[in-house]
Amino acid sequence: MGENAVEQTLTQLRVLDDRPHARSTPSTAPRTLADLYRDHRQRMVRLAVLLVDDPATAEDVVQEAFAGLHRHWSSLRDEEAAVAYLRTAVVNGSRSVLRRRRTARDYVPPHQVNARSAESLAMLSAEHQAVVDALATLPPRQREVLVLRYYGGLSEAEIAEATGITRGTVKSTASRALDAVGRVMNNPGGS
Repeated sequence: MGENAVEQTLTQLRVLDDRPHARSTPSTAPRTLADLYRDHRQRMVRLAVLLVDDPATAEDVVQEAFAGLHRHWSSLRDEEAAVAYLRTAVVNGSRSVLRRRRTARDYVPPHQVNARSAESLAMLSAEHQAVVDALATLPPRQREVLVLRYYGGLSEAEIAEATGITRGTVKSTASRALDAVGRVMNNPGGS
C-alpha cells in the first residue's frame, strides 16, 4: 500500500475534482473574480478539507481566501497569480485553523473525537478512506506537502512557494510523510 496508495487516492480525487470549464481556453474578455470563484472554489474547498478534515471549516477557510483575493484583486498580474494567491491563502488559513485546534485541545478532554461527515465517508472506497485516515495522523506540514503534491498536483517549487519552505524541505518532508503513511496503513491497529 504505502506511497502508491497515497498517490493513487489523492490523484484520483484531483481527477474527479477537475472541471472542464476550469481549464477552458481563455476568451477575449478579462477574467473576473466571479469567474475564478466559479472555476476554483470547489477545488480549493477540497484542498482545505484534506488539510483541516472538516467541510464546514474548509468552506470558511476558502471564503476568507476569496475575500483576501478580492482585497488584493487590483495588484494581481494575471489569473495564475490569483490562483497561486488562493492556494497559499488556503494553506495559511488551514494552518491557522490547526493552530487554534491545537490550543483548544489543551482545554478539551482527549476522549472527544471529530467525526467525518457521512457524505465524505460514502464518497471513498475502504482503501481510499484508509489513506485519508492515515493522512489525518500526520503532522500538519507533512499533510500539507502530501496533499499539495498528490491532490494539488503541484511541483516541489510550487509547494515551496505555497508553504513558505525550501524545495529541499519539501522533498524531505514528502519522503518522511510517505513513510509515516505507509507505517500507519501497514499497522492499522496503531500498536
